[in-house]
Amino acid sequence: MTSMSPSARPLLNRRLAEFGTTIFAEMSALAVRTGAINLGQGFPDTDGPEEVREAAVRALRDGRGNQYPPGPGVPELRTAVAAHQLRRYGLSFDPDTEVLVTAGATEAIAAALLALLEPGDEVVALEPYYDSYAACIAMAGGTRVPVTLRPGAADGEPAFRLDLDELRDAVTDRTRLLLLNTPHNPTGTVLTRDELAAVAELAVERDLLVVTDEVYEHLVFGTAEHVPIATFPGMRERTVTIGSAGKTYAFTGWKVGWVTGAPDLVAAVRSAKQYLTYVASGPFQYAVAEALRLPDSYFADFRADMLAKRDLLAGGLERAGFKVFRPAGTYFITTDIRPLGESDGFAFCRALPERAGVVAIPNAVFYDHREQGAPFVRFAFCKRTEVLEEAAGRLKTLAA
Repeated sequence: MTSMSPSARPLLNRRLAEFGTTIFAEMSALAVRTGAINLGQGFPDTDGPEEVREAAVRALRDGRGNQYPPGPGVPELRTAVAAHQLRRYGLSFDPDTEVLVTAGATEAIAAALLALLEPGDEVVALEPYYDSYAACIAMAGGTRVPVTLRPGAADGEPAFRLDLDELRDAVTDRTRLLLLNTPHNPTGTVLTRDELAAVAELAVERDLLVVTDEVYEHLVFGTAEHVPIATFPGMRERTVTIGSAGKTYAFTGWKVGWVTGAPDLVAAVRSAKQYLTYVASGPFQYAVAEALRLPDSYFADFRADMLAKRDLLAGGLERAGFKVFRPAGTYFITTDIRPLGESDGFAFCRALPERAGVVAIPNAVFYDHREQGAPFVRFAFCKRTEVLEEAAGRLKTLAA
């Protein structure tokens, strides 16, 4: 008698069957293999402020965080997060009951969705979206309902815009939660105060929870402003706000994120989070607590530096023949490849390292409606100036 093979049914949980190796892993490997400049994955190629790095070294040497930190996060960081939200946005949170430290924003998203969703609940999310959103909704047994940001214009410039009527139509009796991301990755759109007010009104009217990913809160350009949706009437008690140190301070490997919200919401997220990593990033939590207290000049200089890099790469992409959507926030530029005679972002990105020595990401991976994202390609500009200059020079070969 033979026993049944363990592979008689697929080994991977069917909820995750549609998710293979991430495009980031594929394109990063392609960059290594070809020696191309990697403008695909969104991490800086320099470290952040020296005083913040030294704060981590000091914590290590002093033995702070080398053992398990408290489950909700070290008190110093929870206090710093609460002070940041109050100083920046006038939002008052109790560090003990309304702040939770996570292993980056990615764990915060996973914990929030696992905690707040039941199988069959619908989640309305703005498409294109960061790839972990879809996977986390699937793991929680939810059903994602994409609302597509479509190419249009803002202040006369090409931009991706939210159709509020489409958003309203997407909400049904099965909708549990709105999953927002502003400033938005990958399009660079920053939802306006009026747009957020309309979203808030819809959430209150339909009694919806909101999970909002605001990791790029300090990276907005020009006249754009970041306004947390939790500041709108009726929203504080129904909103889980997610923040992160990685993008703002250029220490993405530290994986320090946080959640703020009403006590019952944070308690629910904590219940899921404790069975994921339980705790993480002990010494780095103390360093991020100091980072959050940096003067306003740090954030102004950070934005100015990234704005200059945005414009440097955007100019190079325009000269190469792309249609460029200059972002109002984040450190990603979305481009349209159709002016180059191309229409398939996957094929274009897989060929680009050999053609021009640069790696980018096809936006279609961030869509359920793949055809909507097919002609769009994303480049990261959170790199050293000389790297961006070299990339722009290489991309000029496409214009020929």
